[in-house]
Amino acid sequence: MTNVKKNSFVSLFASVQLALFLLFLLATTSIIGTLIPQNSPRAFYIEKYGQKTAQFFQLLDITDMYNSWWFLGLLSLFAVNLIVCSAERIPQVFRILRRDGLAISPEHLHRFPIKREICLPVPLETASNRIASLLKGRGWSPREKGSGTSCLFFAERGGWTRFGVYVVHCSILIILAGALIGSSTVARKLLRNPQFAFKGSIMLPEGESTDHITTFKTGERVDLGFQLRCDTFTIEYYPNGMPKTYRSHVTVLENEQVLQTADIEVNEPLTYKGVTFYQSSYQPYQNYRVTLQKKGSNTATTAVIAPATQIDWPEAGISYGIINRESQGEVTRRLKIWFTDNQADPSIFWVNNNQEAIIERPSGTYQLTLAQLYATGLQATKDPGAWLVYGGCLLMLAGLYIAFFLSHRKIYIFIQEDKNGSHILFAGEANKNRMGFEAKFTELIKELEE
Repeated sequence: MTNVKKNSFVSLFASVQLALFLLFLLATTSIIGTLIPQNSPRAFYIEKYGQKTAQFFQLLDITDMYNSWWFLGLLSLFAVNLIVCSAERIPQVFRILRRDGLAISPEHLHRFPIKREICLPVPLETASNRIASLLKGRGWSPREKGSGTSCLFFAERGGWTRFGVYVVHCSILIILAGALIGSSTVARKLLRNPQFAFKGSIMLPEGESTDHITTFKTGERVDLGFQLRCDTFTIEYYPNGMPKTYRSHVTVLENEQVLQTADIEVNEPLTYKGVTFYQSSYQPYQNYRVTLQKKGSNTATTAVIAPATQIDWPEAGISYGIINRESQGEVTRRLKIWFTDNQADPSIFWVNNNQEAIIERPSGTYQLTLAQLYATGLQATKDPGAWLVYGGCLLMLAGLYIAFFLSHRKIYIFIQEDKNGSHILFAGEANKNRMGFEAKFTELIKELEE
């Protein structure tokens, strides 16, 4: 009774039907995860899908589906299925490879799907020597068993290719292991270490720095172990006002020491200590960074100014402010500036955002630049399982190549001495690509007949 129960369990988890069913579920849920935006704020789902649907999404973790308990459970079940399936079938492969090819009767060779008979007007010994030489010349390693009036040759190649499908199984398990290791849910709930793997975001204003991120799913704070500072954010627009490109120039610091500077753009992330930062969004502010310099001197100043606010530069006796602006949405196109050195009527003029203006005053010539301030939106990901996933994908390609393009080929040659010389029976089999093997099989016979 114990054996029956064990066999029932093994047969269930070694079932191809179960594997196909799990693959169908994983594919279906992945489509759902593609159609439904992931890791967006709760208000987004309420606005787009309604209160009840948003609650349902929250209950099943559909908003962070690939880290949900049930999706990780499906991956684990699929992994068990692959392990049991491979463990049950691999011993059969070893039995096939260990089978003695010479322990076969000549009568059985007549039942092979690929076979051919020829006669050579030479003695048995001569025919055997020619066949052995021919096989070795084509890269085969024949084994031989003979009696007084007959001889059987056996050679095989590519027996190891029978493991190609199990290489694919192994690659899938490695990919699944990488996915589990890189899951923030596993890091948080099983390892109790949120810093091990996470996905989150930062909204970082220009000139400011942060040493933590906020996770997507729980909104928790996760320390980075270093500081990231946004030095500048630049954006270019199409003529219709749509963003064309945007870029963050950032600096990585530890203990106030600059360790790295980089530009982060879409599809050009920054990776530091296993944390990858992707450019994902931006937020324009209604404040402006001012750079003011007096030409012919080293006198300069910088400041952040809001509209309808006066800024004084006492060292140069300068006052200035923004008295009007033209915007497209939240993006400022140009600004109307009031500027005085208290020696004549104030200068009032328009200047385009992030463009230089030259101001002639009795006290000298000044160079003024105003740029709208932005906060850069960065997505931060730490995935220690990524290299396992990449390695698993490469291994899968190798396994698929072996499984589909290489085969286990066997050749049997039985030589029977008769009154006309030697009667030779060729038989062969291949577990894949039978047509290709049959062509090589025919070439071998033709070469022997020549």
